[in-house]
Amino acid sequence: MIEFERVWKRYSKRRDEWALEEISFHIGPSEMVFLLGPSGVGKSTLLKLITLEEMPTTGTIRVADFVADELTRQDLPHLRRRCGMVFQDFRLIKDLTIHENLAFCLRMTGTLERSVIARAVARVLQSVGIYGKRDRFPRELSGGEQQRAAIARALIHEPPIILADEPTGNLDAETGNEIMALLQRLRVSGTTLVVASHQEPLAERFATRTMRLREGRIAEDRFLRPVGTEVY
Repeated sequence: MIEFERVWKRYSKRRDEWALEEISFHIGPSEMVFLLGPSGVGKSTLLKLITLEEMPTTGTIRVADFVADELTRQDLPHLRRRCGMVFQDFRLIKDLTIHENLAFCLRMTGTLERSVIARAVARVLQSVGIYGKRDRFPRELSGGEQQRAAIARALIHEPPIILADEPTGNLDAETGNEIMALLQRLRVSGTTLVVASHQEPLAERFATRTMRLREGRIAEDRFLRPVGTEVY
């Protein structure tokens, strides 16, 4: 599903400054992997490499059916549809309703038939529990509801992979647990999740596996529970 083989990533031209060093791992279906560590250790960079928003300086990356070295510009939109993205700050379009936010994503990728869009939007909003808020604007929703809307947007193309960058960072503890429980249900149904976070209690409760980053390297790769396990 996701495989890194001896991946190095450098932004600076200095040969001794690396954002990520010697990263190798394989993530399979239905895993929920937490990337742990303080700010600046490379968690967000690793997520950008998975979507190939950033390309490796050296090494091999395989995501779904795509290989970084063989990727063409025409392949990128197809890869991005295989990887739904959830952000800490939601990134909803403020002047569009929740329905319109999700419909916009479909139109941008070529789905124009109104009935198809309506069915797809209804499906994902029902799955995250906010179908009744579909005609509200983001400012009219709570933080937890906005994050549910952001998850619905990530699900609109039915991707096998969801990436989440600090998805509970702007939420209180109770709401954060609700959002993680929602993500866990996706995992149990077969979705692979990679979550960048500094909240270790959430990782201990929900992750099937944790990878701790330190100074651009994986310092620890720990399996916590089988992928079929549901946590309450």
